[in-house]
Amino acid sequence: MYPSDYRYTKDHEWIKVSGETGTIGITDYAQHELGDVVFVELPAVGKQITAGKVFGTIESVKAVSEIFAPVSGEVIETNAALANAPEMVNSDPHGAAWLIKTKLSNPAEVSTLMDAAAYQAFISEKEASA
Repeated sequence: MYPSDYRYTKDHEWIKVSGETGTIGITDYAQHELGDVVFVELPAVGKQITAGKVFGTIESVKAVSEIFAPVSGEVIETNAALANAPEMVNSDPHGAAWLIKTKLSNPAEVSTLMDAAAYQAFISEKEASA
């Protein structure tokens, strides 16, 4: 269910790294918790993001949620398709509904994130205590 080549945060973001570029999105668990997504606010290309800090928001019919950067870097691309079709976050959170691409400023940060098995265990634990 969660791609094994991605890394995950406790705030339910994922990153897929390819060389010095990281593609970032939210997890299936996050989109399920949010409900129907109606708007996504993303940073401008060129903006610096910092690991653990807010870089955007996702608005659903239930709430507005902050999106936290899993790593630090410079935004090099945003997913323009989400402006007209934010609901893609609900239908394909690990694929077509990626949020931003960033040039990693500290690739070592990726190793501090959970792998798919650890993330799966984390959300199972969260669901069990809910």
